[in-house]
Amino acid sequence: MLLSIRKKSSDLIVIVDYGTGNLVSVKRALERIDVKSVFSSTAADVLRADKIILPGVGHFGMAMAELEKLGLRGALDEAVLGARKPVLGICLGMELMAHRSEEGGAEGLGWINAEVVKFNFSDKRRYKSPHMGWNRTFVKKRSGLMRGVNNSAEFYFAHSYYLNVQDSSDTLCETKYETLFTSAIEKDNIFGVQFHPEKSHDPGRRVLLNFVEM
Repeated sequence: MLLSIRKKSSDLIVIVDYGTGNLVSVKRALERIDVKSVFSSTAADVLRADKIILPGVGHFGMAMAELEKLGLRGALDEAVLGARKPVLGICLGMELMAHRSEEGGAEGLGWINAEVVKFNFSDKRRYKSPHMGWNRTFVKKRSGLMRGVNNSAEFYFAHSYYLNVQDSSDTLCETKYETLFTSAIEKDNIFGVQFHPEKSHDPGRRVLLNFVEM
């Protein structure tokens, strides 16, 4: 059941609960910047939200299957594409915005013209999968999401797959881990970060606060 909790601006922020990890850490990170949010796994709450956070750690195909099972796929499309509500995907949550993924060969939400592909390193001694730890991001265009964040700021990553984005205008940030990959996206009201802002200290808190204040 949706709790009647709102942040100071009265926006209702819903963290979509579709059975993956990192929900609690995202909520706690928001609380640290004095922003309240709610978990929900119902279509009605997604449609009622002012802003949506799509977190996630896990398997792409299983995550999409769970969204379908919960009846959230259509609600997310209606809220994001129809009502154009701001949405922030985190890690797997951003990957789900692509057309498809190599992980299980599953179809995604299709909001971004991209395919999720696995790291394939030539220097396997130096570069390991999953990519875990701190790495720099380089901002490629002006964006409210990265306002106040230094170009080349470091964020925390934990992933084996990344977005191969077909339209470069959708790329917000890039990161190099042998391969230069898209580490954040922005397309109209759709935002996504491959890194974990909830684990990235001050730069991460700034990204979350920027999203909330949109």
